[in-house]
Amino acid sequence: MSATAATEAQVAERPLTGRVAFVTGGTRGIGAAICRALASDGAAIGAGYSRNEENARAFTDSADDCRRAVQEVIDAHGRIDILVNNAGVLIDRTVEAMTDEDWYTVLAVNLSGTFFTSQAALPDMTRRGSGRIVNISSLAAQRGNVGQANYSASKSGLFGLTRTLAREAAVMLHKAGHLEDPNCTGLTVNTVAPGLIATEMISHVPDRVMERLKSEIPLRRLGRPEEVARVVHFLCADASSYITGQVWSVNGGMEM
Repeated sequence: MSATAATEAQVAERPLTGRVAFVTGGTRGIGAAICRALASDGAAIGAGYSRNEENARAFTDSADDCRRAVQEVIDAHGRIDILVNNAGVLIDRTVEAMTDEDWYTVLAVNLSGTFFTSQAALPDMTRRGSGRIVNISSLAAQRGNVGQANYSASKSGLFGLTRTLAREAAVMLHKAGHLEDPNCTGLTVNTVAPGLIATEMISHVPDRVMERLKSEIPLRRLGRPEEVARVVHFLCADASSYITGQVWSVNGGMEM
């Protein structure tokens, strides 16, 4: 076998070959790591991004824009197999100091944007009888955090959204007759909740504060983006077809 033929055979054997993934917020940090993990297993990647909070808000303020982004992926590739809702913003202020704009902006990007993209992806996934939706939440949703009422609320809202989408997806597949097919890989919806991960989002934290935060983590270190990506990758695989409506924590034990 020639080197070229061997390479082609290896590509064909990768589990996600032929799958199409759309990762919102996919050009840096955790999102970029997720894109690399899925692409390394053969998936074609569409990465949504916004350069700043203003652009992110402009995108997710419009349901039509969210749906259009998903439709562009389907138009370009003929399908969408994996949707990872990773895009998120922070506007940290105490409840006393938080403005209406601060509140609505974060919920629009982190929660409403996830709903709109998921709503747009479900019909194609349901029609084909397979798909994976993974929402990226946060440790802040599980414990709360001073100065993050908007962020914590938006990310905890993903828990209820995930479980509802998972139940409705199962009902839709049942009605379409897909669940009777023994080869059906299913349509699952899950959430991954990272803890403190070494990304740009926490790069502004002073060293003394970071050392205190690390001391609260049983594993005494920050997580790496690829460690979150590994869990997302697992949930996107065919072998995870019996896992749906669940929250997966990746936080070094900080939630215990």
